[in-house]
This record gives sequence, C-alpha cells and structure tokens, in this order.
Amino acid sequence: MNKKSNLLFQSSLCIIVIIIALIAQDAIQHRFSGGQSKKAFINPTGMTIAARIKSPKDYTRSVVQSSSFAAYLRDLPLKPYGEPVLYFNGAEKANNNIYESVVNLPIGKKDLHQCADAIMRLRAEYLWRNGHPDKIHFNFTNGFRVDYSQWMQGKRVIVKGNKSYWSNSGTPSNSYQDFWRYLETIFTYAGTLSLEKELIAIAFDNLEIGDIFIQGGSPGHAVIVVDMAMHSKSNEKLFLLAQSYMPAQEIQILVNPNNRAQSPWYSANVKGKLKTPEWTFSKADLKRFSD
Repeated sequence: MNKKSNLLFQSSLCIIVIIIALIAQDAIQHRFSGGQSKKAFINPTGMTIAARIKSPKDYTRSVVQSSSFAAYLRDLPLKPYGEPVLYFNGAEKANNNIYESVVNLPIGKKDLHQCADAIMRLRAEYLWRNGHPDKIHFNFTNGFRVDYSQWMQGKRVIVKGNKSYWSNSGTPSNSYQDFWRYLETIFTYAGTLSLEKELIAIAFDNLEIGDIFIQGGSPGHAVIVVDMAMHSKSNEKLFLLAQSYMPAQEIQILVNPNNRAQSPWYSANVKGKLKTPEWTFSKADLKRFSD
C-alpha cells in the first residue's frame, strides 16, 4: 500500500471510529431516557427534579410554600443524568422504558425499600428534616400504630405473630441512624395494604403534589406525585410520578408510556385508566396523607 492509499485508509478508519462512537453514545442516551429520542424537557445538568425536568411551553409549575411537602418533593436530589436505578444489592435495573431519572437517596442494604416503603420514607424524611418528628407515624399491616415519638424515647416494637406491643428496650435518640432503624421496622411490617387504609381518598380533580396512586395488595403498588404544572390558558394539569418497586430499589422518576412526546409529564386529562410503566391505576386510586 503506497503512502497516499495508507493515508486515505487511516482517514476512513477514523471516520468509522467516530461514527461508531456517536452511535454508541446515542444508544446510551436512548437506554437511559426510556427509549425517547428527543429530550425537550430535560436539562441533563440539573441535579433536582425541578432543575432537570423543565415544564413544557405555556405551562407553569404550581406555586408551593417553601417549607411544604410539595417543595421537598420537587427539590429531591437526583443522581447524575444517565445513571441507572440500583437494587438494594447494588445490581442495576434495566431501563426498559421505565424511568427518566433516579433520586439520589440511599435505600439501605436490605430488601425492604419497595413501593409503599419509599413513599412512607419520603413523608417521614420530610417531617424529620423539617423539625416535626412528632408527626411521624405509620401503621403495621396488623393495624398497630407506630409513632416515631415513642421510638425517640427509646421504646421498640416487639412483634409476636399478629400481635405487636412496645418495649422499653432501646436508648432515647433522634439520630438519623436510629431514625433509619425506625423506618426499616416500618418497611418490614407495613406495605400497600396498611398505607392505603391510612390515607384519605381525594377527588382526581383536586390532584396535588404529594398525592399517591395506590392499590393495596400482595403485591399491590403505589406511586407518588412529585411535581405539577398548569397550562396558562386551558388550566390543564401535568404531573410527574415517582416510584420504587420490587425487589427494593432506588426511587425513580417515571417515563410516561402513554405520550412519548410529553414524557415524563403526565396529563391530568385522564380517560379511564392511568397507565404507568409497571402498573395501571384508576382515578379512584388517588389518596393523600391526612396530616
């Protein structure tokens, strides 16, 4: 091969390598975007829900108080864009048109942090971080109410069969480590069946950030509304959904499988069922924490 031919060959090889690299990069973006080719509403450098997921044209995010549960959810920290959801054991969850981004919160090393658990965790963590530990309480599936205020005093729950009772077997504390132990106790003995009974039913027209679509069962499922926006003229509501799932996994912002062009935003103009990537709900499944 002469020098001219060799130079031409090397140039062609470089072009091929560049093309392959671009294809690979596009494939990676496609994988982590739930299969979407356009990212009109995504700011990859944003590190919170509000900063990363932009509201569509002519839509404005709903106004919320800075200290509210809604504001806490909207400002949840996100992992760097493109990172996968991890299970409790460190394995990756494949993104088969399921999630847009991943919430950057640790979930522990046990197979506990599942769908209802993640929602109870978000609610409890908001209250704990905002100085309201006395308002944290959840029920076990057997109906036993577990107030964190009791846990802080050093009390612990003893479970024998279907019966539960308090025991003065711990040390008074309000450290995050002991708070997390409380949560893992809740995760162990509560779930969609108990959480559904604790929540109050909400008319779909009154949808707000922090509301929950839930179907109690074994298994059941639950997802939470983490942000909303409204059209400036039609008043159409859009909302974002987050979930954990089974086995225990990091919280993820869901893709909208019903409208790829609008994803990850969901329209509140729901006719019939609300289809999410891994579960289908009805509008009657909408509920809310009572306090």
